[in-house]
Amino acid sequence: MQIIYTSFKKRKAKKPTAKQRELQKSWENLLKKHASSNLKKYPAKNLPAEKKDLSSVYSLGKPACRETPKIPSLPFTAAPCYKPADKVYTGTAIKGIGTMHKSNAVPIFSDEQAVEIATMRRG
Repeated sequence: MQIIYTSFKKRKAKKPTAKQRELQKSWENLLKKHASSNLKKYPAKNLPAEKKDLSSVYSLGKPACRETPKIPSLPFTAAPCYKPADKVYTGTAIKGIGTMHKSNAVPIFSDEQAVEIATMRRG
């Protein structure tokens, strides 16, 4: 594994070329031109001079958002929830376990099924 070192030194600022200085100056002139025209278009008399009392506009009495109705849940019953009894096979229906394909174990319920599975594997 190799370690790569990077330099975090600040690079020396390059001096702008004549074309870059010209573009910067034209950009500043354009900004000045549009800033002064916006002031003429929107004079200061339209702007609010003093702050208004916001208590007439906003009230804390009712919320500004939509209220979700409270839907009560079903009543809770205090009956305990016990784990159900484990299901245990009694061994009365299955005669045995056969192998159908590779290691696929298949339950055998009758003698006919046992013969069918045996012939499937050989035939």
